[in-house]
Amino acid sequence: MPQLPVIPETITVHLGPPDSNAENVTLPFLDYVANVASSEIFPTWPESAIRANMYAQISFALNRIYTEYYRTRGYDFDITNSTAFDQYFVNGRDIFENIRQIAGELFDNYIRRQGNVEPLFAQYCNGTTVTCDGLSQWGTVSLAEQGYTPYEILTYYYGDNIELVRDAPIENVTTSAPQVALRLGAANDDVRVAQIRLNRISANFPSIPKIAVTDGIFGTDTEDAVRRFQEVFNLTPDGVIGKTTWYTIQNIYIGVKRLNDLNAEGIKPEEVTQQYPGVLQLGDTGNAVLNLQYFIAYVSQFYETIPAVAIDGSFGESTRSAVEAVQRTFGLPVDGVVGERTWNELYRAYVGIVNTIPPEYVEGSAVPYGGVPLRIGAESDQVLLLQQYLNAISDVYPEIPKINPTGYFGTRTQEAVITFQRLAGINPTGVVSAITWSAIAELFNAIDLGSVLQDGQFPGFPLGT
Repeated sequence: MPQLPVIPETITVHLGPPDSNAENVTLPFLDYVANVASSEIFPTWPESAIRANMYAQISFALNRIYTEYYRTRGYDFDITNSTAFDQYFVNGRDIFENIRQIAGELFDNYIRRQGNVEPLFAQYCNGTTVTCDGLSQWGTVSLAEQGYTPYEILTYYYGDNIELVRDAPIENVTTSAPQVALRLGAANDDVRVAQIRLNRISANFPSIPKIAVTDGIFGTDTEDAVRRFQEVFNLTPDGVIGKTTWYTIQNIYIGVKRLNDLNAEGIKPEEVTQQYPGVLQLGDTGNAVLNLQYFIAYVSQFYETIPAVAIDGSFGESTRSAVEAVQRTFGLPVDGVVGERTWNELYRAYVGIVNTIPPEYVEGSAVPYGGVPLRIGAESDQVLLLQQYLNAISDVYPEIPKINPTGYFGTRTQEAVITFQRLAGINPTGVVSAITWSAIAELFNAIDLGSVLQDGQFPGFPLGT
């Protein structure tokens, strides 16, 4: 399931019921929309009726694609042409010209409930031989003849709380399962998606423990929830989200949310907010740029093709040049803009380096950032090191509270982190990402090496006033 709905470039149709030994046909989504409309309604109907029906047909198909309804069940198609399950599609049929023209206008538009993300499962029927709770196709003709607009027809059947999404992005849609299994220590958008889904599923299956913070960091609480989910649904309880576990989570989530239902609970925008910081480019400033520059600066020590860059939080020409070098190094399109693919490749390179550095390489100094942001609720050796570093810094800067070094990131550790961030001029989020860890490590090294010996000695960046 993509984070946000998009219009697929193509759709694959199974020419029969789901389990039948029938042919699959792949065609452009626009052509599919025109075919279904030509197969289900009449070109002589009032245009408002045609448009209302087409909105419903598009939304129904997009719901199938967005939820991966068939592909998560092991099928190699997106939708069938069986009206017992889906929409009527006649392979190779002639398309009515006026319907083709309207399809060209509407194929990247769809219906959704206000406040929800997913395309509406716009159930409909012909309204004569078959009736249903959704739109009546013949009924739209009567309403159109009374002067109803397409939107008014849709609200007549689906309610006043719908809206039309227009000019949705068109992309090549692929299956959503992560290429690399998610496990303890992973930190990315896929982890956050799984966390949100597991927490919702736990409302119906309360033996699955809640995950405290759905921030895309695969900690021990996420591992516990995954393992219990696997036990409940008869999967290997290894606490790792591979392809089978991913799609089982998705199918159960779709079921409890009733996403393939006209009256679905729906997906809220906050449930698909990206943990990835978003596109970074020339002129941007802030913590996300600082973290980007930290990763580049570190990776540059191991790749001759990547230049070092100043960690100043400003995406200037030198940062853009470094980004272009990263993109060339990892075989990505070179545009100097940090999209999700560039970010992920850089992040993977950084983590790969950090995880292979022998302990003796960093002996006597603070270890590099581990690649996983630390926040309240985390429990690991990296948290223990963080607490030890902050305690050492507290000896010189007593406004930073002392912490009992337990390896658990509790409220006292969060307070110490926030205090440090404020003194260091870093956005006080209480989360230790790359730039905060780097600042703590740099000051700890200076203290540990004896370069901070007197009150008021400048440690390399301003702390306090």
